[in-house]
Amino acid sequence: MTRSAALAALLACALAGCLGGASTPPKTFYVLQDRQAPGDAQEPRTAPGGKALVIAGATGSMFYDTESLVFSRHPSQRAYYQFASWIDRPSRLIVRLAERRLEASGQFASVSRLEAGLRADLLLNLVVVEFYHDVAVEPSAVRVELTGELIDWRTRTLLAQRAFVVSAPVPHNDAEGAAGAFNQAVTAALNALVPWVEAETQKIPATSG
Repeated sequence: MTRSAALAALLACALAGCLGGASTPPKTFYVLQDRQAPGDAQEPRTAPGGKALVIAGATGSMFYDTESLVFSRHPSQRAYYQFASWIDRPSRLIVRLAERRLEASGQFASVSRLEAGLRADLLLNLVVVEFYHDVAVEPSAVRVELTGELIDWRTRTLLAQRAFVVSAPVPHNDAEGAAGAFNQAVTAALNALVPWVEAETQKIPATSG
């Protein structure tokens, strides 16, 4: 193949999207954020004689067990954004944010994720029931529904359960707008979750800890 022919083939490939041209948008990865997270310099606080808490995450539907951002054009339909993803599955990201918040509260002897393999008194299981961008309404909004299950880890007994349902408006109908709204919704869910966990823990007799 002559040099001119090689250059022509390369140009044709680029125009066809082989080199990731304008016809193929780059994939964007978003970080789920807690807008009221404690500062990075803040030292974790622990409560003397407090209970050790571990946190686990799960999804109510396998459809949400993915890094892809989800949207809905109809109440009975769900789809994935093609070029937008979270840096990890929402169930895992929410666990990390909840761990940081609960650790900063200073109400527990320790707070860690379940996979850390530590001994614990209590398990907080966070189930992602709904987590999507609803574009079927005007203005569009994100829908977040979490279920918190507080479990006595030693006896495997369910102590308390509560649903946290939050929505937040999306400023513009795209993945970037949805990601920002998810940050607001998750922050609001954590604002309700943390005091609930603390209140339920205080109800537990000291002899069961």
